[in-house]
Amino acid sequence: MAKGYMGKFLFINLSKEKVQEIALPDWMAQQYIGGKGFGAKLLYDLLPAGTEPFAPENLLMFLPGPLTGTTAPSMRACAVTKSPLTGTFLDSYFGGHFGPEIKYAGYDGLVITGKAAHPVYLWIDDDNVEIKPASQLWGQDALEVNAAIKKELDDDTAKVVSIGPAGENKVRYALINCEYNRQAGRGGAGAVMGSKNLKAVALRGSQPVAIENTEAFKSAVKKANADLEASPDVQALVETGTASAVPFANETGLLPHRNYKDGTYENANKLSDSGQSKHLWLKSAACMGCPIRCSKMGVVRSGKYAGTVSDIVEYESAGLMGSNLAIDDIKAVAYLVKLCDRLGLDSMSAGSSIGFAMEACENGLIESPHDVKIEFGSVDAAEYLIKAIASREGFLGQLLAEGVKRAAEKLAGGAEEFAVHVKGLESPAWGPRGVPGMGLALMTADRGGCHQRGFPVAYEAGGEKWNGKPVEPLGLEGKAEIVAQLQNYLAGTDTLVKCDFGGFGVQPATYAELLTAATGHSVDESLFDEVGERIWNLTRLFNLREGIDYTQDRLPSRFVNEPLPSGPQKGHRITEDDIKCLRSDYYKVRGWDEKGTPTDETLNRLGLQNNESFSF
Repeated sequence: MAKGYMGKFLFINLSKEKVQEIALPDWMAQQYIGGKGFGAKLLYDLLPAGTEPFAPENLLMFLPGPLTGTTAPSMRACAVTKSPLTGTFLDSYFGGHFGPEIKYAGYDGLVITGKAAHPVYLWIDDDNVEIKPASQLWGQDALEVNAAIKKELDDDTAKVVSIGPAGENKVRYALINCEYNRQAGRGGAGAVMGSKNLKAVALRGSQPVAIENTEAFKSAVKKANADLEASPDVQALVETGTASAVPFANETGLLPHRNYKDGTYENANKLSDSGQSKHLWLKSAACMGCPIRCSKMGVVRSGKYAGTVSDIVEYESAGLMGSNLAIDDIKAVAYLVKLCDRLGLDSMSAGSSIGFAMEACENGLIESPHDVKIEFGSVDAAEYLIKAIASREGFLGQLLAEGVKRAAEKLAGGAEEFAVHVKGLESPAWGPRGVPGMGLALMTADRGGCHQRGFPVAYEAGGEKWNGKPVEPLGLEGKAEIVAQLQNYLAGTDTLVKCDFGGFGVQPATYAELLTAATGHSVDESLFDEVGERIWNLTRLFNLREGIDYTQDRLPSRFVNEPLPSGPQKGHRITEDDIKCLRSDYYKVRGWDEKGTPTDETLNRLGLQNNESFSF
């Protein structure tokens, strides 16, 4: 096995209380590299077709990459499973310290199957693995349980991932908390963890990650750090994190307001970096080995929410829990986001679900409870709904815990007209009506509507040139090529598993240099596009196998039928004809047939036809 890898996975079957170390095949490391690639291959090969996400057979995996745990900057890990929210392939990324500790414990990934008879947590101390009782921890929030386990183990240095009550109650967008202030947020991996009666995983490792060519690796790390310092985008993140995107999105008409009815919000700046730095931030912090330090630790120092310790309210949470709900009090938004973290809810899906409920109440489809009025602008309503969703309490808690798509189907009466999701995943805070390429990226993302699988907004609204040429914001021509190339590269580098922010600065050739020096296998920058395309087609095959067909490659009704009421792209929408045109172009670029299925020629070209399977 090449250096950079630990050479084995740890498989844990909770039903049988069985633990196995399984060798990582050389072919798998070469063809899929790590993280997302390993997750896609393992899920496709090992999960029986049609398995329900909450069935014991579903796999829950924690996967680092070959550079995780080294001095390469801004490396992370991911959780991979079949999503209970969308039924699709799900990869959800997290920073912090848990990812490197997987490597230090001696593994290239943890693969968890089965269901424990009673609540448990895993204690992995190098090669000593224990399944420990956790009934005493059941019901604790995601941060309380972290502290409780460290106290029980008498080790503050252990690294812990955990779920809150939302995961225990199988809320379909429950998250996994990964040490403090880092989460595998999207798609419901925390609910899968709860379905297995698994409250937490604690890790302690002592094994170094070997590097093939130490001097070459030091040189590549130096170059990567220089790339980061030379990038204006990265330096902006050093200063302000993603909160500075709030004014940009507002000025370009992309910021969600009142459940995406509009793309601008008059009080947006109160939620931006300027508002947050004034009221919250005290110091910067970083994940292990990251020079960007995008975290802005702070505290609410006065008022109703005084004492709330916060990290930066990231752009997505500011958009979906703030402007989307017409809440402009940044202290209140910080409190609501922290409440989501503690109870174990993805704040993006939670914000979108609450916005949906507020509009449903406005339209008379649901009634407010007797003690709180569900309406836009109400912090009390948002707080009430977050707690109700996490505990699945009452009609609204049960309804919204299922996600916007299922809630709309149950309510009927026109609710699907304002249910904003793609394939069941609540949309990110980038309304695409003025940027059709972004609409295509959302339509075709492998885990449902997601902004992290391709982000052409920078070219369509940010003025960046594509291959040296300006991009027409509202045009359709050429958007498929841009989206497909972005998706391939991001899928390829998500195998490393790199942070998106690091990826803004570190150049493809530098990533290749890092990987070459670490493993001893000489690669160039084209590797990431090639591997990314292979993975993108494999996740497509997985989703098709699970019943997600081309008819779901589309946008929610709000973006199709309702023109933007304000902003620079006022009056624009993405019509049904636009969708058909974008989708048709995209399938051709991808080498898929008219129904979005990869052709035999494409699968042969990518080595996915009759290729090797992982088994044990």
